[in-house]
Amino acid sequence: MTATLIRLPLLAALFLLVLTAPSTSAGRAERKQKKIEEREKAIKMANMKAAGQDVVGMTKEAAELRSYELRNKKKKGLLKRREASLAQVLFPGASPEEYGQGEAVPAFAELVESKKTQLPFEFYDLPTCPEPSDKIKKRFRRRKNLGSRLMGHDLKLSPYNIATKQSKGCTPLCMVEIGGKKLRWMRKLVDRQYRIHLTLDQLPVLMRSKELNYAVRGYPVGFKAPPSYTGLKEDEFYLYNHLKFTVTYREEPEEFEGIRITGFDVHPVSIAHKKVSKDEVMQENGERQEPYSTCTSEVSPVNDPDTYLPLRVGPTGEDMRILYSYEVYWEKSDIPWADRWDVYLVGSPDDEIHYFA
Repeated sequence: MTATLIRLPLLAALFLLVLTAPSTSAGRAERKQKKIEEREKAIKMANMKAAGQDVVGMTKEAAELRSYELRNKKKKGLLKRREASLAQVLFPGASPEEYGQGEAVPAFAELVESKKTQLPFEFYDLPTCPEPSDKIKKRFRRRKNLGSRLMGHDLKLSPYNIATKQSKGCTPLCMVEIGGKKLRWMRKLVDRQYRIHLTLDQLPVLMRSKELNYAVRGYPVGFKAPPSYTGLKEDEFYLYNHLKFTVTYREEPEEFEGIRITGFDVHPVSIAHKKVSKDEVMQENGERQEPYSTCTSEVSPVNDPDTYLPLRVGPTGEDMRILYSYEVYWEKSDIPWADRWDVYLVGSPDDEIHYFA
């Protein structure tokens, strides 16, 4: 009897071992196959980087390489870490917003900040175009990201008019005159490398360069040129007064209506706009010409040393006149909405704590 009792647990254990053996073998084969796939993908990504593939672009290849480099950040859970989108990790519960054709998309202004100093300024502290009227501001709900809520930042509606899938050429915004203390203060902001931050559909505006494989949030107030570049006795300061916005979007009619915004880029330009004389306003065909020859629906300003806008008073000491302008281009993209944040961590890793904390 005793021998039979001892034999029963052994038979049960043997029976369980036989049942679990196939699943154990299958699991071992699955893990082996997964390691092979990971090794092949690592080789593929290494070859892409060796071939000069950037990680800040909006192409499928750039998005794939970007997602691969962020694979450890896209893990959720403590024991079984499963992959998720960066948006799910950083903003759990956040959902995309769809916009219809021609719908206004508000761009908000955040703080003007510098890594060289801890003193921030409001966007409208700068000598820029006036804030939109209360009637216009009421049309849009002011949204704050987590960092803005914790720090108590009050987002301001920017003066830029952006509508879904409606590109526009160079558009004059307003004329501003500055001099004296305000002009000297602007030169200091440029010298201390202050950057202006805007957001569109919760996305911070981004300056990126595929050639340099670099992306950074915000855009500088201006730039400084040394005497060796200008030929002057001291440093010269220039102002960025024209902005080229590029908004990328994704369309999936089978999944959702309208479009989802996947990118918000800016390319700043410093240009001394040239006004058309009164005699040139009326063209030969009787139509009225646009008031500035450097800013028309067909002429896009570019950064040219011959036309940079220096931050200094006029030749006879008169106040400096600044014409602000902008243009908007919409581009279709294959980047999924959930992956639109990836470039902010890959392109500018220093922003990880600053923005997402």
